[in-house]
Amino acid sequence: MSLAIVISVCSGIFFGFVFLPMEMKPLIEHASGYALNFLILTVGIELGYNRSVFHRLRVLGPKVLLIPFSIVLGSLTGGILAAFILHREIGISLSIASGFGWYSLSGILLTRLVNAEVGAIAFLCNVFRELMAVLIIPVIAKHLNFLTSIAPAGATSMDSTLPIISKSTDSETSLIAFINGFTLSALVPFLVPFFLNF
Repeated sequence: MSLAIVISVCSGIFFGFVFLPMEMKPLIEHASGYALNFLILTVGIELGYNRSVFHRLRVLGPKVLLIPFSIVLGSLTGGILAAFILHREIGISLSIASGFGWYSLSGILLTRLVNAEVGAIAFLCNVFRELMAVLIIPVIAKHLNFLTSIAPAGATSMDSTLPIISKSTDSETSLIAFINGFTLSALVPFLVPFFLNF
């Protein structure tokens, strides 16, 4: 599946660069939005067929929140390491890491709260996180375990990377991934401004 994703992304870059005019960009964005919504709908239908998953989640209870909590800790640790390596302010680095892959919101927030340079860095960091997630989720699911494959997706595990997680794992993991993405998405608007005070 990873090879198919790589080929699809490279083909898209090639066609976008060589053939498709800029006037078609809004049309492509609308089409990709509809396609994503359809994929998420199919994931929801698959979850609905497997009602035992919801029973399993009730058994797990609050423990299911350990996954987003662990992802927050891992992302912030990465932000601290990046601040030391790149000689950046820790607060700004933590704010960028708090985007958890939600590049559109974190980029806009940090552009308004700091400046355009930091906003652009936040945007690119979180875009790269999502691209990396698309490539490594199937690999982690196959060679490590299903739950760990949720981590690279971050906040995108409730939308753009959910179909890939669903395809690479099982229904229970897909539902946990959705809860994880929802939880992290709710934290982004609070954590990004919060860490600027450090």
